[in-house]
Amino acid sequence: LRKHAEPDDPETTWWTTSCLYQMGGRAWQDWSAKVRAAVPGQMVVDGDHAGSWPAGQMIVAREYSRFWSGLRNNEAFRTAYERFETINKDLKQVITAWQTIEVGGKRIANDHSDAAYDDDVIGRLGDLHERFEPVLDAMIAAHGRFEVYKNGLTTALEKAEDGEVEWVSDATIDSYHTVWFELHEDLLRVMGETREE
Repeated sequence: LRKHAEPDDPETTWWTTSCLYQMGGRAWQDWSAKVRAAVPGQMVVDGDHAGSWPAGQMIVAREYSRFWSGLRNNEAFRTAYERFETINKDLKQVITAWQTIEVGGKRIANDHSDAAYDDDVIGRLGDLHERFEPVLDAMIAAHGRFEVYKNGLTTALEKAEDGEVEWVSDATIDSYHTVWFELHEDLLRVMGETREE
């Protein structure tokens, strides 16, 4: 496998990486070096899809449908997903309120100098989280792998409530909004849906 495979085909790259990672040792080291050298050159470098690998996205979509079709057909999970989408609309409003503030009838970027305003928004986020917990618990009951999102969301919220305000929506850390976004992407793929813009 390692003598003949080349990381020029996304499917070959996916499966070879999966196999050789499990094997470890010299085979994995050689393959990993090949991938690190070849894959960046296959990346889309401009336009709306900059930074992605379109063929890789097709493989991911196919693998999700293969591995998670049981969840797509699970009525309790589907109901939880639909409830998530409803609460997601409320989260967008909370995050907009966090990122902007109304001054003189106009919304401007929130510089977070008004602690009372920020505390109010974090309180709204906490209320939303309480509404969402039973939904996430239903997802976890259907498949335990969703527990990671519960842990991430809870940790981020607790840090934000303790005054570390970057944990609300900072995209460079596992903030509440970052973890929520990752959960949403995961759910969309599980359900075979696309994001509404």
